[in-house]
Amino acid sequence: MSDRRALLKFLAASPLLGGLGVMQKAFAEEAVLAAVGDALDVFDFEAAARRTLPPAHWGYLASGVDGDVTLRANSEAYSRWQLRPRRFVDVSHMDLSTEILGMKVKSPVLLCPIGSQRAFHPEAEVAVARGARTRDQLLVLSTVASAALEDVIAARGAPVWLQLYTTNRFEATTRIVKRAEAAGCPVVAVTVDLPAGRNTVTATRFRSHDTRTCSACHVVGPSGNPQPNLALKPLMAGIDTQGLGQTSPSLTWDFIKQLKDVTKMKVVIKGIESREDAALAVEHGADGLMVSNHGGRALESGRGTIESLAEVVQGAAGRIPVIVDGGVRRGTDVYKALALGATAVGIGRPYVWGLSTFGQQGVERVMDLLNSELRLAMVGCGARTIKEISASSLIDTGRVQR
Repeated sequence: MSDRRALLKFLAASPLLGGLGVMQKAFAEEAVLAAVGDALDVFDFEAAARRTLPPAHWGYLASGVDGDVTLRANSEAYSRWQLRPRRFVDVSHMDLSTEILGMKVKSPVLLCPIGSQRAFHPEAEVAVARGARTRDQLLVLSTVASAALEDVIAARGAPVWLQLYTTNRFEATTRIVKRAEAAGCPVVAVTVDLPAGRNTVTATRFRSHDTRTCSACHVVGPSGNPQPNLALKPLMAGIDTQGLGQTSPSLTWDFIKQLKDVTKMKVVIKGIESREDAALAVEHGADGLMVSNHGGRALESGRGTIESLAEVVQGAAGRIPVIVDGGVRRGTDVYKALALGATAVGIGRPYVWGLSTFGQQGVERVMDLLNSELRLAMVGCGARTIKEISASSLIDTGRVQR
């Protein structure tokens, strides 16, 4: 190990290799975080979480589908755009605050839904909600969260959005939606990118190296992939889960009308990636869109969500807000997404890396890092508010660095 560290220091000092992103990642992999403040970027938390979590849990978090091509594309695609610096702009007063569907938040970075977070920390989504409260960030809670919705809202001290898996029985879906509305959720984000399962090869490989019994957390579905044990999820309390599917392969656009008929919550569709579907979503009454491929865990399209953003924004035509998630690892990624027309930008894995290693403090530190990086990107490009960020500050190189 000491020889490896010596080699890394030598390479970092080399005029040929010094400063390369690969070296930063290598140093992150070597780093041991003694305190939450030791993390200099989200990759430090990624390396720490990999050392901390058992194989199956790490595999669940790290996996894409098939060959993980789309998972990698989500992050790599951001390299297609460069930033255009601007000078002689008074940036002594910066404002990252924004409004998303009527909710005012301190920054446009929101915490996306990830299920079963007790697999990563005993306080699970409650710790995340406390972190979101101290940093005034928007939180979207998963249908299959480990913690009860009401407990998360209490910890957040403000409304959260509910991410909705549609299930295969509308009466069960209605009960979930009614509970969320009664708890004060203003928005329901309907996930539509997993109509009929997925092939999580990497997660399966990691699980084969884990000798623990996890049946209390998840069950193995027909495809051999782990699925949440719905009977144990707090949001399913009082619902007959016998034969209940998390999603439905027969879902059509009619579902949006059905949903709007049973709730006053605003309806956001999560998982839109094309211009045509964006236009249809507006036509069918959606109040917002999330450009998402489930963190590279749905279709192995090979296309990063940031590459889909422009056409979805075009399809929405300014009529409803568009949010994007997937592959965001730097504040500059957030900036680029906002410049391409996103109203807000979601993160998933990074805050769970922080949760896995330092609980609430880790979540807070991840948000601090990304917001600090976003602020510096805004300063460099002369954008003092989120509204001042525009596509004029981007250069589309047409190529992705791999």
